[in-house]
Amino acid sequence: MIGLYTAAEVRAAEAAVLATVRDGALMQRAATGLATISLGLLGHAHGVRVVLLVGAGNNGGDALYAGAVLAGRGAQVRAVLLDAERAHPGGLVALRRAGGRVAGAADHGLDRADLVLDGIVGIGGTGGLRSAAAELAEAAAQGPGLLVAVDVPSGVDADTGAVDGAAFHAQHTVTFGAVKRGLVVGEGRGRAGRVHLVDIGLGPYLPTADVVQLSDVDAAGHLNPPGAGDDKYSQGVVGVVAGSATYPGAGVLCTGAALRTRPGLVRYAGTAADGVSAAWPEAIVTTGRPRDAGRVQAWVVGPGMGTDDDARSVLAEVLATDLPVVVDADALTMVSEQPALVGDREAPTVLTPHDREFARIFGEVGRDRVAAARRGAAELGCAVLLKGDATVVADAGTTYVNGTGTPWLATAGTGDVLAGIIGAILATGLGAAESAAVAAHVHGRTGQLAAASGPLIAGDLVRHLPATVGRLRRGVDPSGPPPPGTVEG
Repeated sequence: MIGLYTAAEVRAAEAAVLATVRDGALMQRAATGLATISLGLLGHAHGVRVVLLVGAGNNGGDALYAGAVLAGRGAQVRAVLLDAERAHPGGLVALRRAGGRVAGAADHGLDRADLVLDGIVGIGGTGGLRSAAAELAEAAAQGPGLLVAVDVPSGVDADTGAVDGAAFHAQHTVTFGAVKRGLVVGEGRGRAGRVHLVDIGLGPYLPTADVVQLSDVDAAGHLNPPGAGDDKYSQGVVGVVAGSATYPGAGVLCTGAALRTRPGLVRYAGTAADGVSAAWPEAIVTTGRPRDAGRVQAWVVGPGMGTDDDARSVLAEVLATDLPVVVDADALTMVSEQPALVGDREAPTVLTPHDREFARIFGEVGRDRVAAARRGAAELGCAVLLKGDATVVADAGTTYVNGTGTPWLATAGTGDVLAGIIGAILATGLGAAESAAVAAHVHGRTGQLAAASGPLIAGDLVRHLPATVGRLRRGVDPSGPPPPGTVEG
């Protein structure tokens, strides 16, 4: 798992390291790592045109020292100082000694750059960029250069990923010592591009992370194949209440996703029995109430089931059990009117709202998506999977920020598939939040695989699930090019 940290946690670790090393050593480690990764992205240095956007303080210093390394390797480096009086003096000396030069904002050269290093504002920055910096960030975005942020993209809140106004839009971010939360959640995820982590020695001084991102290896660890002694009842029996006679699609997708995630048994107890039976003869279909379905180890309830009196009665019946339950879609609408249905439960419960559904139950999400998911989880004593570009899963313990997915997943029915995946994993006995986090990871990877051949529909996810699970188990990257917010290093 990859730990995700706040700026305060990183600063505290930096202070502890600084007390044990010579002055400037930490900045040299960061700058060397930044230069090394930049060289790897470029392929070579000789003759490459590099522009440094340099703000005051240590972030600008990192950029200047990295520029000195690049200049020493034959790059043509110019530094544009946004605050010449407060630019890092040692970094300026190093850059000039290596053959780099300082240029004014009017002579920035961004229209001819091969590489732009954004060292305007570091992890202490708040709010959007000021006008001069915003103009340079826009010019960099319009130019041909590879855009690399130093530690965090300037204008992005390092803790929340919030962007208030103008911000640098990086293709890559080289971050030092620890991954900052704002690089993988909120708008910051899209602004950061691919995230490269440089080890500068903070590890022993960082607290145990309470916000993490799963890797493929982490997810694969919960997708174990059946053993010789397993049967259909020993790998998790999932009950599904989804879809309706008028709209059977949600039931078909949710049931198919549960079946395709892992071999075992799925019992369907909704009102789209004919459609589900036709699509998935492998499922055991009952036309009665959920209590008539037989042995179940976890329920999925809500997708496409409607919100009429019968649906409310069924939801109450499912939530009155002592079994784990995934509450999705229409069931969330009903929970927003009767929160006690979840709040009074003792068994594990996963709520899967998008922002509007979350707002109906808990109030507006706000700037901090991690804090919002935690707030909702604490309020109803459940796990909350807050859907978004970077899905956040929270309960009373560890919080997870998902690092997989693709914008192509923003299409009808993909949430029904996710609910089915969660249910299949939850039925194995894994905890609510971890089940939801693993499911979100698998769902995102499946979307990336399905989208590799063009626009996807929800049914494509169901079809690609076995291949995704198989590739994860074998340690084969199922996704192709990683999405923004992917952490490397």
